[in-house]
Amino acid sequence: MYTGSARNSQRQRPTTGPLPRGGNRRRTRQPHHPGGILPLLAATGIAVALALLAAHAHAAALSLPLPAAKPVPAQDLDTVFTNLRNWLLGMLTALSTLMLTIGGIRYLIAGGDPGEVQKAKAALKTAAYGYALAVLAPLFVTVLQGIVGGG
Repeated sequence: MYTGSARNSQRQRPTTGPLPRGGNRRRTRQPHHPGGILPLLAATGIAVALALLAAHAHAAALSLPLPAAKPVPAQDLDTVFTNLRNWLLGMLTALSTLMLTIGGIRYLIAGGDPGEVQKAKAALKTAAYGYALAVLAPLFVTVLQGIVGGG
């Protein structure tokens, strides 16, 4: 029974340490916070930089011009279609790689949230469609070339 004395009103429950005997204080679980997104973005940036450096070194070793180098002027229709195919391949591959990276990062930081996992899966599906179109781009250009009559 509560007597209302000053001694009882000043008593405080312990905030640390073991639970009091028969206590009803609930322990809350601390949320898990991974290292954050900054190390993940830094690692992704380093990986992309190394891949670009390797591609540049490989192209230099083979004495091939880089794709972003000076474009070949269009002398005939075949050159136009070759340039179109190269441009489509480059754009589709770059955008697909970007979507793959975004989807992977979203999946990693989703933390089990079903909505975020679905968004990540959608981005990964988009990347797969982009890569499929990049594989089929030369076929599209060949069909277009046959319709127009070039070559």
